[in-house]
Formats: sequence, C-alpha cells, structure tokens
Amino acid sequence: SIKIYNVDRAVCGRIAGVVAKKYGDTGFAGQLNITFTGSAGQSFACFLTPGMNIRLVGEANDYVGKGMAGGELVITPVENTGFCPEDATIIGNTCLYGATGGQVFARGKAGERFAVRNSLAEAVVEGTGDHCCEYMTGGCVVVLGKVGRNVAAGMTGGLAYILDEDDTLIPKVNKEIVKIQRVVAPVGQMQLKGLIEAHVEKTGSSKGSCILKEWDKYLPLFWQLVPPSEEDTPEACAEFEKTALGQVTLRSA
Repeated sequence: SIKIYNVDRAVCGRIAGVVAKKYGDTGFAGQLNITFTGSAGQSFACFLTPGMNIRLVGEANDYVGKGMAGGELVITPVENTGFCPEDATIIGNTCLYGATGGQVFARGKAGERFAVRNSLAEAVVEGTGDHCCEYMTGGCVVVLGKVGRNVAAGMTGGLAYILDEDDTLIPKVNKEIVKIQRVVAPVGQMQLKGLIEAHVEKTGSSKGSCILKEWDKYLPLFWQLVPPSEEDTPEACAEFEKTALGQVTLRSA
C-alpha cells in the first residue's frame, strides 16, 4: 500500500516494463497487487501487463490506464466523502487511450474522450464527458450514467452499453458509423450484467447495486452501440444464445 500525490506521473509504467521485459507480454503467471491512496498524477496505471492488479482509493488525473495491455485497475473514492460517487468525476480526460487489454472499474465519472482508441480493454464507469468511445476499435465500455456529446465518433469496433434513464442519449451519439439498439442479444445481456456485477464486487458501487437489484427495470433503459464490424457477433445479434455449458450457438440450431 502506497500513498500517491498528483505530482506522481506515469505510476506503474516502469513496473510494467520490468515485468514485460522479464516475462514477455503474457508470460507472467503471478499476481502483483498494489493499493494506492491519494490523488494520482497523469497517466496513472499506464501500460499495465497481465497479473498487475492496481487499486486507487482517491482520484486520478488524465490518461488513466493509457496503453494498458492487461491486468485490473479499480478506482474508488475515499470513504465519507460527503458526495454521491456516481455524481462526481473521479478520473480525468482521455483515459484508456490506446489500451489493448485488461479491465477498469471506476466508481464515479470519467472526463472527456473516455476509451479513445481503446482496442481490447473492458471498462465500467458511472458517467463520462464528451466524445466517449472516440475512435474505439475493440473491447467493451459500460456507462452507468450520463454522457456528453459526440459519443462513438469514429468508433469502428468494440461495443458500448450506455444507461439512458431520461431519454437524452440518442441526440448525443455520432451516427456516422455505429448502430444504436437495445440490448436484444442474450449473450450481450450476459456480458452487460457480468461487467456490472464485477463493478459492484470491485468498487461497492451503489448505482451498480441498484441496477442489479432491479435488473428487469433497468435492462430496457440501456442502449447498445454497435459498429458494423460487431453486428454479427453473439453480443449484438439476437440469433445467438449461450448454453448452460457456456457455449455460444444459434438459436435455430
């Protein structure tokens, strides 16, 4: 457990480099668990590798999770903050820039350009600023709150699930590429619920807990953003379903 201050930048980047140099991109079989407390500077938890489990109790600046290739990043506010975490920004702009793997769970809102150029990472946040999922090419983003304008601009891959409780999302989506649909695919519903369950387990999110407790009420309020490259995937196409053994099959098969 380590204290962190906003002058501490690119924290974890050097550790990730040492791990990757010794074990390669996927060869590290151990677990490296580090908890930071405080306010992190720019590029916190950048370039994480598989096996690195990073937790921040506090808040972080821009470029959180930049270039992360694996591992897990959990960010929660300190206890007894005096505000509702889902109503406050906890991480800055341009988070998950160019990420190629791993998972991020943030109990609070992100700034602008969240998950820009994300390739494979999965993330759950409780709101974002403008340009969410910009130029995204893969992975999965779940937003449990409001987003800003120009969502999914240049998004050519990956999926996004966005909760729209007040019917304000549609005008904010850049429709040049992505299709907007409800979460109609059983496999997509399982993906969405599974990520929210993980978010609640990791962060203790009250917003996530409320959604899970009233799942039948909240599921119809989610929109799924689907680029052409994802239209025929089990997560986006209602013709697929998951069997009890975890296999994905066509419903007609």
